[in-house]
Amino acid sequence: NAPIAPLHRLGIEIEENSELDLYAAFHAHAGDARIPDVVAEMEEELGEGNKKPEILAKLAQYELTLLDWVETHKGARKYVAIAGKCWPAFQTEFQFVPCYVNSRLTAKGIPVSCEVDIYGVLSEFIGTCVSRDAVTLLDINNSVPADLYAEKIKNAYPYSLTDTFMGFHCGNTPACKMCASRAVKYQLIQNRLLEDGGTPDFTRGTLEGDIAASPITFYRLQCDSNGDLRSYIAQGEVLPVATRSFGGIGIFAIHDMGRFYRHVLLAKRYPHHGAVAFAHCGKTMYEVFRYLGVADIAYNQPASLPYPGENPFSR
Repeated sequence: NAPIAPLHRLGIEIEENSELDLYAAFHAHAGDARIPDVVAEMEEELGEGNKKPEILAKLAQYELTLLDWVETHKGARKYVAIAGKCWPAFQTEFQFVPCYVNSRLTAKGIPVSCEVDIYGVLSEFIGTCVSRDAVTLLDINNSVPADLYAEKIKNAYPYSLTDTFMGFHCGNTPACKMCASRAVKYQLIQNRLLEDGGTPDFTRGTLEGDIAASPITFYRLQCDSNGDLRSYIAQGEVLPVATRSFGGIGIFAIHDMGRFYRHVLLAKRYPHHGAVAFAHCGKTMYEVFRYLGVADIAYNQPASLPYPGENPFSR
């Protein structure tokens, strides 16, 4: 999603592997004696959310494949993160969705990003180190419906409609950061596209439910087309308001988010993925980005402080 030269300058090594290599490794783990233990661990973690028990053995096999792959390929490196392909070819070839496994590895301290988002997974790794806790990576281009805002948020929380947004992904957020009702389900969008909306088969494997209320730091490290690193940081919270939607999703609130979205995320052409740490750690994150030599560190500026080029009469 951007040039990788700045990653090498940071001392990050990148190993590219084809889907065929991973496919062969996955099948080599068929019948692995450790699979029942991993399935039991998943069952304990999910509890009543174990809605697709028939898919757990495949997911366990894939989890073991990735863990063994990390040990075999990390070389002299101590830390590893994975930017994985997740759709649509993954489902048709592997016959499941990898989201729940991605969430479990991220919770174990091995961040996994979907859609081969290299800078996204680097951002996740930074957040894991700074917060010393599990993180997630979410789509940030989803609005909170006006009627939901009016009914549940407007008179209960100090946020305008444009301060709020839906943080969404198919199901990669760790279970420990979700409400108790989270469950393994299927990817609704892919089910409609690839299975004609019928009984889910190879679209099973997401971890879905509302993300639990929490303070958050919303951030990303990215590289532009010139090879220059840049970043953004904003602090806010996940509101304890039901989303009434699907996927791994939460209602996020950040003061002055509307202007921040327009003048930073859109104007500077950031990707649609934003990393989320479940704590207010913007102060430390800012120093980390400065240490990495990032000159452009954007944040959600208050209404009294206009962005460069912002029309002063539009607020």
